Amino acid sequence: MNYLWVALGGALGSVARYATGIYAARWLGAAFPWGTLFINVSGSFLIGVLAESFALRWDAPMSARVFLIVGICGGYTTFSTFSLDAVTLLNRGELLAACAYMVGSVVLSVLALYAALQLMRVWLA
Repeated sequence: MNYLWVALGGALGSVARYATGIYAARWLGAAFPWGTLFINVSGSFLIGVLAESFALRWDAPMSARVFLIVGICGGYTTFSTFSLDAVTLLNRGELLAACAYMVGSVVLSVLALYAALQLMRVWLA
């Protein structure tokens, strides 16, 4: 049954990722992968909120956990797309943009996860 919850969450997360990428490109342009950057950072924050909530307060059933973390977050966050975008920038000869994108994605995602963990520790303690 958990496979069904993962599949359902993955479908929803993927649709959210697709929509976010489309709207980011429309609003901010497609020359830089703003959508993927936002998705990676916000997805890291969301998974931090969920993980710390489950650890400290929310005794959710396994089906809810796999639906939210593996399904929705897994379908939404896109480090495979991150890699493709980075290589695309490099292949276009945009070394500075590629480096800014790679460092920004990794550092901001880790910081977002850390901030979410701290936030939830304070909020739920």
